[in-house]
Amino acid sequence: MDTGNQKKIIITGGAGFIGSHVVRLFVNKYPEYHIINLDKLTYAGNLGNLRDVEIAPNYSFIKMDIVDFNGIMNFFEQEQPDAVIHLAAESHVDRSIEDPLAFINTNLVGTANLLLAAKTIWQGNNHGKLFYHVSTDEVFGSLALGESSFFKEDTPYDPRSPYSASKAGSDHLVRAFHHTYGIPVIISNCSNNYGPNQFPEKLIPLFINNVLHNRSLPVYGEGINVRDWLYVVDHADAIDVIFHRGRKGETYAIGGHNEWQNIDLIHLLCRLMDEKLNRAQGSSQRLITYVRDRAGHDLRYAIDASKLANELGWQPSLQFEEGLRRTIDWYLANEEWLQEVTSGEYRSYYDLHYHQR
Repeated sequence: MDTGNQKKIIITGGAGFIGSHVVRLFVNKYPEYHIINLDKLTYAGNLGNLRDVEIAPNYSFIKMDIVDFNGIMNFFEQEQPDAVIHLAAESHVDRSIEDPLAFINTNLVGTANLLLAAKTIWQGNNHGKLFYHVSTDEVFGSLALGESSFFKEDTPYDPRSPYSASKAGSDHLVRAFHHTYGIPVIISNCSNNYGPNQFPEKLIPLFINNVLHNRSLPVYGEGINVRDWLYVVDHADAIDVIFHRGRKGETYAIGGHNEWQNIDLIHLLCRLMDEKLNRAQGSSQRLITYVRDRAGHDLRYAIDASKLANELGWQPSLQFEEGLRRTIDWYLANEEWLQEVTSGEYRSYYDLHYHQR
């Protein structure tokens, strides 16, 4: 593709939840960049998330599996990208317990393929180049309930699920390529994301959809597990800041400063849903059911994002209750999107809008 003198940035997994928000931000904010969205379009990849930018002159989409080494190498050699923002990953813990090999292939082998391709085409000419790897706080393991400890950039890795182990391995690969081959890299580890366009297997969109249809709200164990919640638009903004101003070879922890026990979050969601749907208070809460806890369920995640704040001046813009209100409003205003995703209709979007071009 002829992009003139535009800087080429490949964003892997750009049709996914977080990736689509990053793609939209970069396409709209940086006309001097050409953004290439590279995505396999697994079940969680939805090009309908990017309808508002798909005809932008500085945006292109390529359907490709990062596990395909020859395909990745040929594509990098053809396009000669200046930077990679790597978000493509299998990311749902429950699925990793059922099919760990899929996570090992995509998250480890796929990341290695991208690193090898970048190493090959940059050939040590690293001026203006960057491999930015987006990871998760789950690589750090689990914190104790009731303590004031937090995950930081130097927290030892202690992954507890096939998902987090595969992401930990990919983090190590990125650092190894930096130290061994001199590839300029940055890693960020974020807390739990929520917001518009999230696939409804995750807690918040799943429960919003279930309340809409008066279905049960399955809570693992006693609902005492704690998570730090980060609004996805804030996360995209943090990625933008780190990409442009972060120091090469460094890691940045991104958190929302919003720790919530699962059951408290669910009670809040139920209350807000009853308000939005004009139902009697307590109607949604009656849908809560307690189910057997997930294997290896980490007790608490919490991020200390002070390095990011002190070095780069980034802070999350939303506290959780306001972010949750905005999230609920989005899903209620986009019930057609929810219907397309839950029915599988969204899978035809590529064929209708891209494949026939």
